Amino acid sequence: MSVEVEEVTGFLAEHEPFSHVPADDLAAIAASMTMRYIRRGTTMVHAGERNDVLHVIRSGAMDVMDAEGGLLDRREPGLSFGYSTLLADPGVPESRYTIVAVEDSLVLELPRESFQRAIAAHPDIERFYSLQSRQIRSAAQELAEDASTGVLRTPLRDVMITSPQATSPNTSIAAAARQMREKVVSSLLITDDDDLRGIVTDRDMTGRVVAESLDTALPVSEVMTTDLRTVTPETLAFEAMLIMAELNIHHLPVLEADKVVGVVAGADIARLLRVNPVYLTADFSRRTSREGLRNAYRDACAVIARFIDRSGNSAESAQMMTIAADSIARRLLELAEEKFGPAPVPYAFVVLGSQGRREMGLSSDQDNAMVLSNDYDPDQHGEYFEALARWVCEGLAEAGQAWCPGDMMATNPQWRQTARDWEDTFHTWITAPDADALLHAQTFFDFRPIYGDMQLADAVHRTAVHMGGDSKRLHAHLASLAARREPPLTFFKGLVVERSGDYARTLNIKTGGTYGIVQMARLYAIAAGVDAVDTVTRLEQAAGNSVSREGARNLADAFYFLRTLTLRHQARQLRHDEDPDYHVDPKRLSKMDREHLRDSFQVIKRMQSALGNKYPLRSIS
Repeated sequence: MSVEVEEVTGFLAEHEPFSHVPADDLAAIAASMTMRYIRRGTTMVHAGERNDVLHVIRSGAMDVMDAEGGLLDRREPGLSFGYSTLLADPGVPESRYTIVAVEDSLVLELPRESFQRAIAAHPDIERFYSLQSRQIRSAAQELAEDASTGVLRTPLRDVMITSPQATSPNTSIAAAARQMREKVVSSLLITDDDDLRGIVTDRDMTGRVVAESLDTALPVSEVMTTDLRTVTPETLAFEAMLIMAELNIHHLPVLEADKVVGVVAGADIARLLRVNPVYLTADFSRRTSREGLRNAYRDACAVIARFIDRSGNSAESAQMMTIAADSIARRLLELAEEKFGPAPVPYAFVVLGSQGRREMGLSSDQDNAMVLSNDYDPDQHGEYFEALARWVCEGLAEAGQAWCPGDMMATNPQWRQTARDWEDTFHTWITAPDADALLHAQTFFDFRPIYGDMQLADAVHRTAVHMGGDSKRLHAHLASLAARREPPLTFFKGLVVERSGDYARTLNIKTGGTYGIVQMARLYAIAAGVDAVDTVTRLEQAAGNSVSREGARNLADAFYFLRTLTLRHQARQLRHDEDPDYHVDPKRLSKMDREHLRDSFQVIKRMQSALGNKYPLRSIS
């Protein structure tokens, strides 16, 4: 065996589908191959062009695109292309795909005749490439054909019950229950002169009537829910499912021009779906122990990664990831209260940072805190809340959500405070911001309660936003923070990558991109008195006030693109059993994505420059 054949044989033995082929047969396959050097930018195969060769990438990278130029996949060393034409009818060997070298590459090539001999001797090779061929074909068609994705974008007009059962507030509980049973419905709208007053569901009948041994002769108004979240007929099924999952409800009244036109239940949408990440939260709520939630966060990441691959929608993916994380935390808090007993005073468990903003990626760690009632007494109640916080945060870590490296968690006594103490803390950060205060402020202004006394925490956040709106000093410091990390662009708009270390030849999408947009959106929101916490809503509501409408729109577009790029990158890392991060290799991107990346960085850079004209930028010690 020649040295060259031996080297090729060794390479093939490390990669599927050749790794299980006997050594002598593998050497024969290697001897039938030739090696070819391909310059970056070369089109190896055109869609519609004849191909009679199996190509195995020895080094470099290739992009697989559909006939319209849409990027379907990026192939790396050890992966193959061209096999679909070899497995098809010999009379139609035209390629469905265009293959372009995105790096200088070495490619091993096996002619059709040798490939046919190999698969005849080893059917596993044919099965492997047949599966690969189906997968890439599926990638080209999935968005158009995926029924569950289509349903998620269906307006509720096509899903809702258009003649919902209703009754008056004076109807007895017993009569309302009979009506639900006779009509076989899980909810009744409570109306008065066609005005919606409330809703009662089968869960209400069980939890508020049966469990409390309530007199069923009482009017149904005694047990109806009055603080209603409603939707419109044009609300998408996806949005409705997110609302239900976040609020832990199962029914939504549908209103048009303030008139009831229908009701939608989670089950109505569920019947149209088979598998979707939204339903992950229902599974979490059924777990009966902390051990049962072990790896739940990692499981959620894996499911969301598949959703990203299928839909590519970064906003939906981030919301789904956040709802899954919220659901795990809520279940742990419920289990903690079962373990330690009811809380001695009211409290709210609050999430911060990307989870607070509902913008989680697949590598987000824990950021949380507690707001305690002003009746809290450290001597009487401190031990309880310390134990509860430790137990919950340990459970989140076991579920796969990493500990916060900056210790911004409820386990830190500094972040378990009464509502009054929280307001004093925000006042200190706002009136005398130094480097530490800014670090805390940028995280804690993204303040969202997910469990307990929500109003307790909401009041703290509203007070903080109100105080921040009048603080020019805080605005100047936040502007300096937002302008601190410039995008990795050269003077001539080239992309700047790391030169050495673990992340050589990559750029950090978070540090040089989304970080700046999040910081600017937070500043614009505080300056405009906007108490929204997610980045896009902050930009929308601050537009025309603390930021121009055009600037807000451009930042929102850049944020969407950068987040999509990040989530796609992280989903790919999870598929390869790698820890997700924010370090993207620009060479792995399509030409169009690289152009969009430059444009997004340019938007950030322009808006950072504009901050200096509006705010006296301060140095941060």
